[in-house]
Amino acid sequence: MKTMLLNIAAVVVGLVVGSIVNMGLIMISGHIIPPPEGAEVTTMEGLKATMHLFEPKNFLFPFLAHALGTLVGAFVAASIAASHRMKFAIAIGCLFMLGGITNVFLLPSPLWFSVVDVGLAYIPMAWLGGSLAAKLRVSANQ
Repeated sequence: MKTMLLNIAAVVVGLVVGSIVNMGLIMISGHIIPPPEGAEVTTMEGLKATMHLFEPKNFLFPFLAHALGTLVGAFVAASIAASHRMKFAIAIGCLFMLGGITNVFLLPSPLWFSVVDVGLAYIPMAWLGGSLAAKLRVSANQ
């Protein structure tokens, strides 16, 4: 019973912490790389209407938000899980990837960004987060 509760907590906490990292990066992105002149970034409709104004640099923070949110969420999940740590890390990556795929269909982003984002920001980062958690656990036990 304790193992099951820890594993459920791993997924929930991993998703929450990963989402906080994701949204935090999205919220500060406009202060570091301002959106294009005339772009409306506060609503989904505004983003859809002005996405054609975005340059490649404007996609850096969304990618980082997706990748680092997934990395941190997977790391947290793998650190908390009582068993099958890498499976839980990858599960976090899959759940975040579902959100990323949904975004691909909702926002008319360039094809290159969609491919890079879905291909590199989720499963590879989840694997890396799970691997880092495993290495830190091994180092702590030595």
